[in-house]
Amino acid sequence: MRLDHIAYRVKDRQKTAAFFMNAFGYRVGEEFRVDFDDGTYAMCYAMVPPERNLDALFPWTALEIQETSPQTQEYHIAPEIFISEGSEGSVVSKWVDARSGVGGIHHLAYQVDSVQGQMDEWKEKGYAEFTTEDPLTCPDLTQVFTKPSELTGVIYEFIERAPQNQGFCKDNVKDLMESTKDLR
Repeated sequence: MRLDHIAYRVKDRQKTAAFFMNAFGYRVGEEFRVDFDDGTYAMCYAMVPPERNLDALFPWTALEIQETSPQTQEYHIAPEIFISEGSEGSVVSKWVDARSGVGGIHHLAYQVDSVQGQMDEWKEKGYAEFTTEDPLTCPDLTQVFTKPSELTGVIYEFIERAPQNQGFCKDNVKDLMESTKDLR
């Protein structure tokens, strides 16, 4: 299990994105709009960490590492950052407004081998309730949100990606956002 992404809901996604670019070296990997059935929308950035370009940071090959070191090296790549800003009255803007108009971290997403398996385990152990009965699926992507944890106050997301899928699915993003409309 690894931290896949940190999701922020904010008042101004461009200023927030500029902060992550200037302070931490992130870059915008994808930008998209999510339209809700009530006519509101959310504008989103999926930002990738500077470590995504491993050739620039680690110019040696795995073979060279093996030849010079008897131990294998493991590098932790920083998580992606997901930033959303909502139109007036949207689930995103209501969440931001409930936090004095500033917003903040909405959830922490952990990449898991099986979303359904993780849900079953957490339900059995009493760790969390979920915002949907079943995981949300798109091709090569499965996700679910917990309700805010009674221990940490954090919403957790479990995300299961096929090896070739490193992006987001707008349909899942919409359904995940809508599943939190009653959470404050």
